[in-house]
Amino acid sequence: MRKTTRYPVNGVNPLWHMYRTVSFWKVMKNFIVIQLSRYTPIVSWKNWMFRTFLRMEVGQHSAVALMVMMDIMFPEKIKIGRNCVIGYNTTILAHEYLIDEYRLGEVIIEDAVLVGANTTILPGVTIGKGAIVAAGTVVHKDVPPGAFVGGNPMQLIRMKASEEEVL
Repeated sequence: MRKTTRYPVNGVNPLWHMYRTVSFWKVMKNFIVIQLSRYTPIVSWKNWMFRTFLRMEVGQHSAVALMVMMDIMFPEKIKIGRNCVIGYNTTILAHEYLIDEYRLGEVIIEDAVLVGANTTILPGVTIGKGAIVAAGTVVHKDVPPGAFVGGNPMQLIRMKASEEEVL
C-alpha cells in the first residue's frame, strides 16, 4: 500500500481545481526549473537546481539522467539518497489527481539505488537501499532494500543474498 494522503473533492474532477491546491506561480517556477534540469548535461548543476529551487533532498554523488521528469507540483516531496542513479526519461510523481479526490505522498529513494530508464515512480513509495529497478517499471508499491524489481505490474525478480551486497 502506498503512503499517500487523500483529499476528497466535490463536483468536477480535482484537476479543474488544481490551483486551489498549489500556487500557479509555484507550478510555473517548477516547470521552468524542471525543463532546464531535464536538458542540463552537468549532474552537479542539476542537483544544485533541485536543491535550491525545488527544495528537493538529493544526496551526494547521485546522478539524475537526461530527460528525467520530477513532479511539477510537489517536487519537495521527493527525496533521493546518496550515490543513486536515476535513468533516462524516468518520471517521479508525488501527486495524483483522480475523479473524486487527489492524493499526495512522499517518494523516498534511499542510498545506492539504481532506477532504469523510462521508469515511472508513483507517489507514496519508498525504494530501499541498494535496490535495482529495471527499465520500464511502474513502481506502485515499496521496494525492499536490496531487491531487484521490474515490470508492469512491478514484480520482485530477486533479492540480494547478503547485507554486504546491498551496500
